[in-house]
Amino acid sequence: MSSVSSGNGLLHLEDMEAGPSKDNDDLNNHLDPDADPSNPFDIAHTKNAPLETLQRWRQAALVLNASRRFRYTLDLRKEEEKEQRKRMIRAHAQVIRAALLFKLAGEKQIVPGTPVALPVAGGDYAIELEQLASMTRDHKLSALQQYDGVKGLSGLLRTNLELGINEDEADLLKRRNAFGSNTYPRKKGRSFWRFLWEAWQDLTLIILIIAAAVSLGLGIKTEGLEEGWYDGGSIFFAVFLVIVVTATSDYRQSLQFQNLSEEKRNIQIEVMRGGRTVKISIYDVVVGDVVPLKIGDQVPADGILITGHSLAIDESSMTGESKIVHKDQKEPFLMSGCKVADGVGTMLVTGVGINTEWGLLMASISEDTGEETPLQVRLNGVATFIGIVGLAVAVSVLAVLLARYFTGHTEDPNGNREFIKGQTTVEDAFNDVVKIFTIAVTIIVVAVPEGLPLAVTLTLAYSMRKMMADKALVRRLSACETMGSATTICSDKTGTLTLNEMTVVEAFVGKKKINPPADSSQLHPSVVSLLSEGVAQNSTGNVFVPKDGGDVEISGSPTEKAILSWAVKLGMKYDVIRSESTVLHVFPFNSEKKRGGVALQLSDSQVHIHWKGAAELVLASCSRYLDSNGCLQSIDEEKDYLKAAIDEMATSSLRCIALAYRLCEKEEIPTDEESFNRWVLPEDNLVLLAIVGIKDPCRPGVKDAVKICMDAGVKVRMVTGDNIQTAKAIALECGILSSAEDATEPTIIEGRVFRALSEKEREQVAKKITVMGRSSPNDKLLLVQALRKGGDVVAVTGDGTNDAPALHEADIGLSMGIQGTEVAKESSDIIILDDNFASVVKVIRWGRSVYANIQKFIQFQLTVNVAALVINVVAAVSSGDVPLNSVQLLWVNLIMDTLGALALATEPPTDNLMHKTPVGRREPLITNIMWRNLLIQALYQVTVLLALNFAGLSILHLKDDGNRAHAFEVKNTVIFNAFVMCQIFNEFNARKPEEINCFKGVTKNYLFMGIVGFTFILQIIIVEFLGKFTSTVRLDWELWLVSVGIGLVSWPLAMVGKLISVPKTPLAAYLTKPFERCRGSQNA
Repeated sequence: MSSVSSGNGLLHLEDMEAGPSKDNDDLNNHLDPDADPSNPFDIAHTKNAPLETLQRWRQAALVLNASRRFRYTLDLRKEEEKEQRKRMIRAHAQVIRAALLFKLAGEKQIVPGTPVALPVAGGDYAIELEQLASMTRDHKLSALQQYDGVKGLSGLLRTNLELGINEDEADLLKRRNAFGSNTYPRKKGRSFWRFLWEAWQDLTLIILIIAAAVSLGLGIKTEGLEEGWYDGGSIFFAVFLVIVVTATSDYRQSLQFQNLSEEKRNIQIEVMRGGRTVKISIYDVVVGDVVPLKIGDQVPADGILITGHSLAIDESSMTGESKIVHKDQKEPFLMSGCKVADGVGTMLVTGVGINTEWGLLMASISEDTGEETPLQVRLNGVATFIGIVGLAVAVSVLAVLLARYFTGHTEDPNGNREFIKGQTTVEDAFNDVVKIFTIAVTIIVVAVPEGLPLAVTLTLAYSMRKMMADKALVRRLSACETMGSATTICSDKTGTLTLNEMTVVEAFVGKKKINPPADSSQLHPSVVSLLSEGVAQNSTGNVFVPKDGGDVEISGSPTEKAILSWAVKLGMKYDVIRSESTVLHVFPFNSEKKRGGVALQLSDSQVHIHWKGAAELVLASCSRYLDSNGCLQSIDEEKDYLKAAIDEMATSSLRCIALAYRLCEKEEIPTDEESFNRWVLPEDNLVLLAIVGIKDPCRPGVKDAVKICMDAGVKVRMVTGDNIQTAKAIALECGILSSAEDATEPTIIEGRVFRALSEKEREQVAKKITVMGRSSPNDKLLLVQALRKGGDVVAVTGDGTNDAPALHEADIGLSMGIQGTEVAKESSDIIILDDNFASVVKVIRWGRSVYANIQKFIQFQLTVNVAALVINVVAAVSSGDVPLNSVQLLWVNLIMDTLGALALATEPPTDNLMHKTPVGRREPLITNIMWRNLLIQALYQVTVLLALNFAGLSILHLKDDGNRAHAFEVKNTVIFNAFVMCQIFNEFNARKPEEINCFKGVTKNYLFMGIVGFTFILQIIIVEFLGKFTSTVRLDWELWLVSVGIGLVSWPLAMVGKLISVPKTPLAAYLTKPFERCRGSQNA
């Protein structure tokens, strides 16, 4: 029954393994009616996006350095290679393992922090590593039978199948030395030299290096080594500086991603050691460990089944086939890396690390962190558009400068023509042409914002690191960004909105309320005996009583722990009860049925079937009840009373659980094995033993967190499997429901009512739902689909295996780090490490911060782009010379690209972000506010600097300078210096595009202050001491004041500019209207 009942969830899991379904593509198309099919960069959903869509935007992007630009996007070829590698490992596991061992022994090339113990001969154990590895790997049942089954094998491995191994460090070390550790050698991450190599593969930088080499050769030839190397050498140095800073920034990012990948792999699992259930890292599992398995767990190592009930394993991660395999004594072998799809069991670990196929697979493939985000794709579109404009401008400048030069219209600072036909030597002409060409190429470097898409990665890497401190582990980059657009959160109740610290505070046995609930003196011994039997055996928890008389240790889920603690206080002797009866069959707790059962054979051969589950559902299956005196009574007359008691407890926000049992005649139990495995435990004519009310208090601060969400335009919905009354009470306590009057259908609805609606009705009702009680995982999935079709961007929290389809379907899936199963975590995008709703709110803040920081950087970068291009183009066309030369433009590019991104992309989130509505998916990247700020600053810079360019000699009183060439150099140095100052001061303006006070919180951002200070000091060094390289001259203090003053004006200008109101309709809409009309008329 259990395997059938959870089948609904498994079907979705199988589909999920197979990849993005056609239905999902159809849903995404339905969700995005505004998407422009002709625009390859218009992708609202990169989660589960088809490969053709991802391929299309890559081909459309204008890219100068593909290895750098696409470093953090999904490597489409690697995905297929990974599948081929899996198939190869399955076919040749033994050979690959031998080769790997040989390589490790020879090179010892292992990543620090994950030591891999090289296995040696068995030594202290009566079985050798090779015998054990080959038996498990090849699934040799005959070899297992030769060792007398799992019991005999446990003797050879010195393991107690019930208590596990001892927690003795010496014993654990012996096992690691004999059979290896559960780690595998990892492929080393890229070294810093690799990043240097990739950084210089930029097409424009390569052209500049060639131009610098030519310039260097010509300079040395014409002016000698002492003076002639400056022009070419300075370009070399500037390019080298760009490459080193770029590589350093990229390398630091990659280290952050590596650390996050390590966090994702370090799974915590439960093992039995010395009779106690302990949580350890998956890397600490050793051969001989006894591991309990339940639905949603990952199998941590290769092993053999000890006991199992309805145990089904999803082996698709290893076999490649989406097939669920049922495990029993005929099929006892378990493979590392697979997931428990259904049932419960315990396993004996027989193979770890590279002695498993999973270990070999992990050792041979490098983790691909690549994955694009919608913002990244859109920014590639922006970069491509700006790049095309920049390219056109650069080609125009090149053509104008060459035309002016060869027609004799270009003059040197002294007024002499640079090119005179028949007089200028070929060498001089060639040298001048190289300089002109270098300027054009440098304009491309500045114009093509290669760092724009990478700024997203930089922001995300920074945000992900900070989010770890806020208890959120990002598994999928795009989720971090999409969270800023979330319009609704469908949250679980237990453990997310509540503390998950459960205690039994009320108990009814028959009609009698036991007060205090654990007072056994008010109950007949026979009732206590049956309750203890049901609680001890119908549980996935464990009770450990230390021999030295210490405190009793109880493990399991919070609900299990609460009921076990209650039973222990009633006088339950856990170990005694479990030894007095044998478990015949188990129906694991199921979130669809909301109950779990067990069939027990007692020492007198009687068979008891115990059930435990949702109080009103179990009560509906009861025909009698046991009163506190141990007498059987008919339940018919008391059902209304008991229902009222359940409602009263639920209204007090208690979780209500009922315990019931029935006798089972031997004739009802199937005798043949096949029928017995398919046996459905009887769940009618039950005898009610008790109803308990479990208190799980609201988390402190959750009410404030919900209010923050509501103020930020994010609707919080509670979706819970609990009683509708319990859900309503908690929702009122948390502030999800504002008053009891709101608690009417459809605001508060039961799962069964919602699922009975038609698809159209669900879409209409979904918007109004605030609380859904008694919901199944499938109801959650239906709600997510209905909300997304209604245009919502949906975040969903989930912890169970059956939540996986909803987590997968949602725009952002949030799994729980403490209570979440491995299946739920793998289907999610972000893991909330402390299971706290307040952490979900922090994720929204960070998501909005990512978008806001990118916009700040775009505004800053485009201002530099526009100003630098216009100044150089106007100057080139009018005078045949440019005030900003190659080396200066490369320095400006460094400020704008790498340092600017680092300063603005790492701004921490502010409270102001949560006072705005969510960022719309189709909202333009460059808003009207940004256009206003950008154009004001660019216009100011262009006006002032062009005025200096054309009338600078008069304005700066340089006409009296006897040396005209020196006067020109001073003027150009002031233009360069003022331009850089404008960028430094404008960096402050970019921090707060909408607020007048751009200095708010600036002193708390040490990185920003550090970068601005570093840029300013370096500018002083460049102008005052590196004039030979940058073609600048030293400036006196008056001209420094002029430069700083020009930059300083940008602050009051920005403040005044922010008072100018802008229209709400995006500028892009006005620009694209004529094209849309044109396209519409063509279609018509």
